[in-house]
Amino acid sequence: MKQTVRRITLDSREIILVGTAHVSRESIDEAVSSIRDESPDRVCVELDEGRLQALENEKGWQELDISKVLREGKGFLLLANLVLSSFQRKIGEDMGIRPGDEMKAALEAAREAGIATALVDRPIHVTLRRAWAMNGFWGKSKLLATLVSSAFSDEKIGESEIENLKDQGAMDAMMEELASYMPKVKEVLIDERDRYLASRIWEAGGNKSVAVLGAGHLPGTEAYLRELAAGSKDSDTSDIASVPPKTTGSKVAGLLFPALIAALITAGFFTGGAVTSLDMLVRWLLWNGTLAALGTLIALGHPLAVITAFIGAPVATVNPFMAVGLLSGLAQAWVRKPQVRDMEHLAADVSSVKGFYRNRISHVLLIFFLSSLGGAIGNFIAVPALVSTLVR
Repeated sequence: MKQTVRRITLDSREIILVGTAHVSRESIDEAVSSIRDESPDRVCVELDEGRLQALENEKGWQELDISKVLREGKGFLLLANLVLSSFQRKIGEDMGIRPGDEMKAALEAAREAGIATALVDRPIHVTLRRAWAMNGFWGKSKLLATLVSSAFSDEKIGESEIENLKDQGAMDAMMEELASYMPKVKEVLIDERDRYLASRIWEAGGNKSVAVLGAGHLPGTEAYLRELAAGSKDSDTSDIASVPPKTTGSKVAGLLFPALIAALITAGFFTGGAVTSLDMLVRWLLWNGTLAALGTLIALGHPLAVITAFIGAPVATVNPFMAVGLLSGLAQAWVRKPQVRDMEHLAADVSSVKGFYRNRISHVLLIFFLSSLGGAIGNFIAVPALVSTLVR
């Protein structure tokens, strides 16, 4: 058997794990041939319902309502998803392959043979939200930097390099690097999903099954399957199947910042009178609003979006349930409504800086992100500025 195929015999069950590189022509052939050669009674693939629909419905972007996405608080999620898919898409275009083609081919081969199939991956939105929620400020900063750099990278990767990703030595080195740089991201993207994949494969049943999954998940998934068979682990994944709720501490922290601003301005009134308090209020409004507006301006937002960011940033600070990015993004979407062309070309446009600005949907997301970032920076700068006013 090839290194990318692992045969596991667990009691009366046989499970064949087929490791793939997601933009590899050889992986497509290997996934299909494994199903045809093994004739299993179950085929499992590393997909969830949402990603399968995206693969089978190439025009799904045409149904996207960007205003609804922002109102539902999914702006960052959509932005991260677009950047990740854009990175894989750019690599795949060089190979003439789309990311996920090997999964789609495996499902088609199973259906042609009348074999039952199972989608065994965790929903992508849960994975992305957990990766974000489980990181602190520094971890979030590194994650954002990695996403941005990958989105606009023009590095070319050859077919031989793609195939080398299935080599266990190279894969181990990559996992170690990821674990040292972003341990929480590695835990969510790899370790948790290894466990989730193994549990869903185990629960899918079948006397003989073929599971097609990324090569990076082979060791962890195999190890967890053996623990499931031995009875030392169970297949309950409810603890990693949803976004962790906000802790009391994080909820308090969300209210703490506006309370701190209010306390400082109130202290200014008692130490220097109304003039000092008013001066502090104006300084905070200018720092917060100006930098939110500057972020929108850098994103080349419409003047109405810039004004909305300036006015909305202080409002968003005192109301933790509202974000300045939501206000400026909705203003931009209202003035320059996305057209069918933007929806059709969204996935391709986000692969370049020019495309990001040109496409009206990605442009709204850029304004959403940069105005939020500007408002946050403005608040952090405002606090020491207000303190200095009190002590001078």
